[in-house]
Amino acid sequence: MSNPILNNNRFAAEESAVIGEPMTIQGTVNKVFMLFACLVAGAVISLYFLFTNPAFAYVSMLGGSIIGFILVLITCFNVPIAKYTAAPYAFCEGLLLGGFSAVFEAAYKGIVLQAILATFVVLFVMLMLYKARIITFTERLRAIILTGLLSICGIYLIQFIASFFGRGIPGIFESGPIGIIFSLIVIGFAALSLIQDFWFIEESSNNMLPKDYEWFGAMGLMITLVWLYMEILRLFTKLNSRR
Repeated sequence: MSNPILNNNRFAAEESAVIGEPMTIQGTVNKVFMLFACLVAGAVISLYFLFTNPAFAYVSMLGGSIIGFILVLITCFNVPIAKYTAAPYAFCEGLLLGGFSAVFEAAYKGIVLQAILATFVVLFVMLMLYKARIITFTERLRAIILTGLLSICGIYLIQFIASFFGRGIPGIFESGPIGIIFSLIVIGFAALSLIQDFWFIEESSNNMLPKDYEWFGAMGLMITLVWLYMEILRLFTKLNSRR
């Protein structure tokens, strides 16, 4: 899901960097690359176990998803520990994504590379739109993103509960037109969430928040990118299954 840790409530007066070096945009970008390296490392290890010990690979995927979720929750309420939780979170997400991607790649050759490229294209386009101020982050946009995310979470929760009873929401998780439209909508909200991430990092830097916020901002952006990639991968899977 989109980053739950980035919001403007972090701009309280007590969060100002009175002592020490303040965060910078460049510093945050550097942290993003570090987290990406951790994610790739986790994915490589996950793939290794998938081919050598599949049972352990599935355990690591499940463990990575659970631990990653716990790390996000902990960081939400304690920003200074982001410098300790961000890298383990990215590594755990790598454990999940490595096996997750391999399953889809086995079904449709080349789909993972396509999803990765599409994710970076969306990231680049949204960054350019934000830098050119074609899309600006406003309270109205915040409300739209929040409403969309809560709705999507609700749909996934209903689907998860219904699956225990052999049921499901008809159409939206299938490869038909309704399912494809749903995936496009979810990807749209994930892309808009990137605007919120860019805004938060820029405003945090302008407000001279503590250096720890570089890890905090980088972790939030990584959460959104992981979500975006997974949704794009699901969309491509639906499209390929129609052939």
